[in-house]
Amino acid sequence: MKKIGFLSFGHWTPSPSSATRSASDALLQTIELAEAAEELGADGAYVRVHHFARQLASPYALLAAIGARTRRIEIGTAVIDMRYENPLAMAEEAGAADLISGGRLQLGISRGSPEQVRDGYRYFGNVPAEGSTDADMAREHTKALLTALDGAPFAEPSPRPMFPNPPGLLRLEPHAPGLRERMWWGAGSDATAVWAAEQGMNLMSSTLKNDETGEPFHVQQAAQIRAFREAWATAGHAFEPRVSVSRSIFALTDDRDRAYFGVGQQEQDQVGWLDERTRAVFGRSYAAEPDALIAQLAADEAIDAADTLLLTVPNQLGVDYNAHVIESILTHVAPALGWR
Repeated sequence: MKKIGFLSFGHWTPSPSSATRSASDALLQTIELAEAAEELGADGAYVRVHHFARQLASPYALLAAIGARTRRIEIGTAVIDMRYENPLAMAEEAGAADLISGGRLQLGISRGSPEQVRDGYRYFGNVPAEGSTDADMAREHTKALLTALDGAPFAEPSPRPMFPNPPGLLRLEPHAPGLRERMWWGAGSDATAVWAAEQGMNLMSSTLKNDETGEPFHVQQAAQIRAFREAWATAGHAFEPRVSVSRSIFALTDDRDRAYFGVGQQEQDQVGWLDERTRAVFGRSYAAEPDALIAQLAADEAIDAADTLLLTVPNQLGVDYNAHVIESILTHVAPALGWR
């Protein structure tokens, strides 16, 4: 069995060719797609967070709304850039969203990706300490968040509080029990996957990874997953970790599918540079008739190694079409591969 969810970047544009023309459309349609995905039997509704872009950017209100409108499906992020975050405020907001959903939040975070603006986190009031990098700052924010989610009291109470306090130090409220074990780290390299395991976070691996060996993307990603699990076993954490990978996968089952994805898809990995030092490999997309698609996916070593698969959806094609994309995978592909 494999958990299967969708991942939306929430793109919107006022273009007449888009079914998602405003920020309001992007938010409301994401909620509607989560409801539809739950009805279809999917396991997760995840959103990507990008600042200064016509995409989803403020996840907590959106996740809380999805949590209030659904009953079973996991809700999550893949991922939140921790360079932008105030860890304590984040712990409060994520805790509220988790409690509204009944403990279904799966919170994916990372040190960030290429941005829309230069050093955008500075506009949010976050500046790396002297001698530190923005990646160092993201990891420090992450450690502070994880400590807050543990729920241990740490704050000295006022001698004249507005309301009576319980005895001793105070913790952040609302506290969401279990959320600490549902934290995920988006790792772009083998080393950061190992770091995530050491911190006791689940692993998220996307369609982009540092090119560390020159091998096909899925082979490198499978090796990253193995390194994570080995580090987890060494760390000796008290719970079993989860691993997710994301993919663009389309089963061509009708004329719409063939028109949108039947030709011109990225059928090979792509290699590029994230910056002057970081060579990256971008995983291929999958689009084929169901029988051919099943054979292609069966050869993907990283999908096989993961317990969770996130399907990246073309959200500007509308809720109905994206529900069809999800249903096609659940119906025509997943059973043949033993995912259902």
